[in-house]
Amino acid sequence: MVQGLPPHPRREHDIRHHQLTRLNTPFQKIGIVGSGSIGLYHGLRLALAGADVRFLLRSDLDAVRSRGTLRLVASAKPSELRNPAVFATPAEIGPVDLVIIGLKTTSNGALPSLVQPLLGPDTAILTLQNGLGSEDHLASLFGPQRVIGGLAFIATNRTAPGEVTCFQPGSLTLGEFSGPPSPRTHALAGQLNEAGVKTRVAESLDSARWHKLVWNVPFNGLTIAAGCVPTNIICSDPALAAEARALMVDIQRGAAALGHSIADDFLRKQFDVTPPMGAYRPSSLVDFLAGRDVEIEPIWGEPLRRAQAAGAGVPRLALLYSLLQSMVAHRGQPT
Repeated sequence: MVQGLPPHPRREHDIRHHQLTRLNTPFQKIGIVGSGSIGLYHGLRLALAGADVRFLLRSDLDAVRSRGTLRLVASAKPSELRNPAVFATPAEIGPVDLVIIGLKTTSNGALPSLVQPLLGPDTAILTLQNGLGSEDHLASLFGPQRVIGGLAFIATNRTAPGEVTCFQPGSLTLGEFSGPPSPRTHALAGQLNEAGVKTRVAESLDSARWHKLVWNVPFNGLTIAAGCVPTNIICSDPALAAEARALMVDIQRGAAALGHSIADDFLRKQFDVTPPMGAYRPSSLVDFLAGRDVEIEPIWGEPLRRAQAAGAGVPRLALLYSLLQSMVAHRGQPT
């Protein structure tokens, strides 16, 4: 059996920091399922702050073990986690206090086998997956009482095996799936804030999900549909920027039909926060270019169906959804 590497011996400064933060670390043992850019970023932040974080790795496992570090590039000087606890199977990790799901929704078929070995009686599950429906699926598999939803407003890419580069740290929003925020939600938010992840707790997880779609729907979608271009092209081209605004209005309209108000200022803010990311390629574009499955249903399909069922007219969203389906189906064929 392949064994995970034990947590590394920390330097004196790291030991002192660990002692200072331990009392404020309600989720001490954490398992990361899906160590791509999102899972790796948040796992590294928590591990560097003193938590016992165990990363489930697949293709990167041998490279990380050979190098002996996981790397976070978020400034001129990268942060490194030496001798990280990395594992090949969830059974080697065992039960943890918190499971963080960083997998793409296109891999959800593997969730039962990946998550079940990590669950103890009180283990919580935090999903950082995109779009709508992630919490519903996890609740059906493992029980609604375990599930916390997380929305990562962040720009990251996996730039090498075991390495994540952060272009815009943004923020994280948490919400309980089964009801209003609980003490554990606030405790987790506090732990993440201490780890350097700007985190807030939402009263309504569903409303927070629709707010995130205001960015995800136009920018993830148009970077593909406009000819595989980065986000700075969407912002600087008048026609593409106008289309992005029209898509945001559709999301605003769909959310309103479901009882969630999204302010006009929130729509305008997306054009303030996006240009500083530079020539950023969102995860959907990265997957499209790599020939991998694209998260079409949770990001575009499910919001479209929910908006239409509530009686909202969302024509630009419907058009983009159809276009992306066609582009993915015919990817690689002559146009």
